[in-house]
Amino acid sequence: MEPTVVKLKPVEATPETFKEFGEVIQASPDGEEFGPHDAQLDLSQGTPRFYIMQLQDQALKFSRITHHASVTQCLGSIGRDNAWYLGVAKPSIVDPNLERKADDVLKSRSGHFFVPPAVDSVQVFKITGPKFLKLHRGTWHAGPLFKPHAMDFYNLELSNTNVVDHTTYDFKKGNATVFVIDE
Repeated sequence: MEPTVVKLKPVEATPETFKEFGEVIQASPDGEEFGPHDAQLDLSQGTPRFYIMQLQDQALKFSRITHHASVTQCLGSIGRDNAWYLGVAKPSIVDPNLERKADDVLKSRSGHFFVPPAVDSVQVFKITGPKFLKLHRGTWHAGPLFKPHAMDFYNLELSNTNVVDHTTYDFKKGNATVFVIDE
């Protein structure tokens, strides 16, 4: 069975448009004191890792989406010339102390409970210029995706995020759906 292709129009990431998923951090004057315009990070569950990742051939389509239940994550491109895209859905981590009645609650490999994101809850944001995204803990994300062959991104997460806190949902397997960015 061929998957259904869902075309998504990207929305420019601004502090207002992205607030349900995280924060958009933009340049501020040197010496400005910490405040609400800065990334509100939670790196308390381990050793922070700040690194540059080089990605190649990240076409403007996806079927898999990931979240991290224990950490906020920051992503930003190095350079100002190329736009990039991020598919997102709101966090859906379920409190383990609440009674779990829903059939759609799943347990991750790392032990937390979550509800897979719905197809119609997925959105795509376009990120341009000198800014980065801070994702709320648990925000589902696919990407960074981009048009050039390769781009470099800085990434702030925990040193073991991709080993112990990496939950992925596959829309192709679970919903017979693939998302394409309509740009």
